[in-house]
Amino acid sequence: MENKMPLQMPALALRGLTIFPNMLLHFDVGRDASIKALDESMTSGQPIFLVAQRDLAIENPKEKDLYSVGTVCNVRQILRLPADNVRVMVEGISRGRLIHLLQNTPYMAAEVEEIEPEQIVRCSPRTEALMRRTYELFETYVELAPKMTPDILLSILSSEDPGYIADYIAQNLPMRTGDKQLILEELRPIRRLERLCQTLRRELEILELEQDMQNKVRDQLTRSQRDYVLREQLKVLQQELGEDPQGNDSEIAEYRQKIARTKLPSEVAEKLMKEVGRLEKQPFGSAEAAVLRNYLDTVLELPWGKKTRERVDIEAARKVLDADHYGLEKVKERILEFLAVKQLSPNLKGQILCLAGPPGVGKTSIASSVARALHRNMARISLGGIHDEAEIRGHRKTYVGAMPGRIIAAVKQAGSCNPLLLLDEIDKLGNDQRGDPSSALLEVLDAEQNATFRDHFLEIPFDLSDVLFITTANDLANIPRPLLDRMEVIELGSYTDEEKLQIAKQHLLPKELKRHGLTRSQLRITDDALREVIRGYTRESGVRVLERMLGTLCRKAVMRLVSSSVKSVRITGDTLESFLGVRRYHPEQVPRTAQIGVVNGLAWTSVGGEILEVEVGVVPGSGKVELTGNLGSVMKESAQAALSYIRSCATQLGIKEDFYQKKDIHVHFPEGAVPKDGPSAGIAITTAMVSALTGVPVRRELAMTGEVTLRGRVLAIGGLKEKTMAAYRNGIKTVILPLENQKDLEEIDPTVRSALHFVLVEQVDAVLAEALEFDGSSRTEQAVPCLPEQSAVQSPKLPSFKQ
Repeated sequence: MENKMPLQMPALALRGLTIFPNMLLHFDVGRDASIKALDESMTSGQPIFLVAQRDLAIENPKEKDLYSVGTVCNVRQILRLPADNVRVMVEGISRGRLIHLLQNTPYMAAEVEEIEPEQIVRCSPRTEALMRRTYELFETYVELAPKMTPDILLSILSSEDPGYIADYIAQNLPMRTGDKQLILEELRPIRRLERLCQTLRRELEILELEQDMQNKVRDQLTRSQRDYVLREQLKVLQQELGEDPQGNDSEIAEYRQKIARTKLPSEVAEKLMKEVGRLEKQPFGSAEAAVLRNYLDTVLELPWGKKTRERVDIEAARKVLDADHYGLEKVKERILEFLAVKQLSPNLKGQILCLAGPPGVGKTSIASSVARALHRNMARISLGGIHDEAEIRGHRKTYVGAMPGRIIAAVKQAGSCNPLLLLDEIDKLGNDQRGDPSSALLEVLDAEQNATFRDHFLEIPFDLSDVLFITTANDLANIPRPLLDRMEVIELGSYTDEEKLQIAKQHLLPKELKRHGLTRSQLRITDDALREVIRGYTRESGVRVLERMLGTLCRKAVMRLVSSSVKSVRITGDTLESFLGVRRYHPEQVPRTAQIGVVNGLAWTSVGGEILEVEVGVVPGSGKVELTGNLGSVMKESAQAALSYIRSCATQLGIKEDFYQKKDIHVHFPEGAVPKDGPSAGIAITTAMVSALTGVPVRRELAMTGEVTLRGRVLAIGGLKEKTMAAYRNGIKTVILPLENQKDLEEIDPTVRSALHFVLVEQVDAVLAEALEFDGSSRTEQAVPCLPEQSAVQSPKLPSFKQ
């Protein structure tokens, strides 16, 4: 290729276009300088130099903004268009190299060196293979490209010039301006065709990807059109059946509006919108649609973000608690402490309290008063007899009839995110093959974990950290230790007779009068009558039986008011039996004289404390030991330990050493139908055995509790408050306790503490010295125990705790 002498000619800067030699191209021109350059070329008959600019955004390009290689063209036609635009047709003559840009105004003129066309090269096998490959690629491109016509193939199939083929394909291929410029600047025909092949391969890959995406979009549109047609047909069928075709659409829109209005966490809102989308695609009347509707309704009915405003006035809360309950100072003080902390730390999370005590002492009613004092909504969950873990965590919604657990259902019932949930009878949870509900409660009753509590039905986290949990239990021993560790235990003991009197006057009697339609003037019950009801007709730790007895009195009074002409009824202690019948219980059960081999033990039960007698009989025999009274294994072991201790100390106690070979000992606990067990009857059994073996009677008005070891040491016991209350109710004057329980005496009711004399012991020797009567008139002809001297007993000087 040879270059000619430089020529001066008008120039036109192209934006987004490239023209190749021997090609025709028409395009629109809008810039004034470009139009004047075309007019100058058309008027003077000179060729025009068309060169692409590097940056399309430049309005008045300079020499540095233009490529160095362009095309020398002849202007074939100019057509004037509206709005001062011009459409021009040009024909490429040859390639040209920009030497220098002579001017920019009024039109662009340049000094151009025209590049002679290359000579047709001889067709070698490599060139022929390259041309065939180019034909195949371009043919494939024409088949895939939507705007390409098959006529374009005829122009290149009839040519054997690789340079012309490269120029022709590049001119008709919608490539980027930079790629076309590279092909234009390549002066060697074979290299130009190779570069075109590379560009064709890339364009084919891009076109195939576009085609694939278009096919996918077309398939989706086809599927959507099909669904639309089917839905329209379904609407027609629903109209024929008399159903509302707009019902489903309005339901879906209503669900979306509810989700938008409710203050839901982003995770929950996203989950619900996905479920609404699934519901929208369900056919009419499908079982899955019913499940989805139930799920959406349940989740949207939960109180997301709704909280009641708490009362933080301690004095007002104190008045509410005092008005609802008499006594219970510990519980009231704990609730007021919670309110006091709430004033200084409003972000304090919900607490977990456990009210433990006998039935009827007011555990459930306390929760209602606490909710009213705090201005919190309340919901009660009865846990007694629950065996299925799904009752707590809920059922998976894949099951028929699935529903959320009781925790979520209670929050929904309360209508706020910070309610008071009462978990009643938590000590009566069960477990079986369906899971362990107590283990499921571990997450619920943990302030560190329940912020993201997940119910199996909801499948989304729900915050329980603002919930105040109050649980109730009768026996803490039946609560699993990990669960008990998460709760703050507040023990409620038995009521004294005076407390029961005040509760009856202030709460129970007004309630029963209102229930039976009576006024205070129509029925009057004296304090003596109330005390007689408490002592002679009830034996309980709480006040449930007392409430029923007051209800009986109200019914009897109503009967007299209705059936006779009396205007009012007055009940006193003397007339009480005419209403309630013969007295049921006689609290003064203490025997009039001291008895041999009979000891009053103290037992704890779920309904309070009880007096548990221990009777021991000794008869000639071969050394058998009989234990009766429906005893548990622990009490049987206590009897064996007591016998072993007596055998080791037989000489000091004045008992023949071979008594275990010649005497049969029978230990009996009355009321054999009632199961008995526990580690606190050791010293009572020991004392009864020693009394029976020696013939020394046991003191009247005395009861004892404590476990014994083989060395005669007295171990601590539990349930002291209930046991001492039982002793007080049954007329006991002296109670023997283990020395280790001295710290628990402060928890005993002041009335009980002032009425009883407490003897604290550390060894069985001190128990025997206090319990057995050594009056000569009471001794039998049997051997009298020779107790060690006071210095040998090592019994410490003990306080009497008598007020």
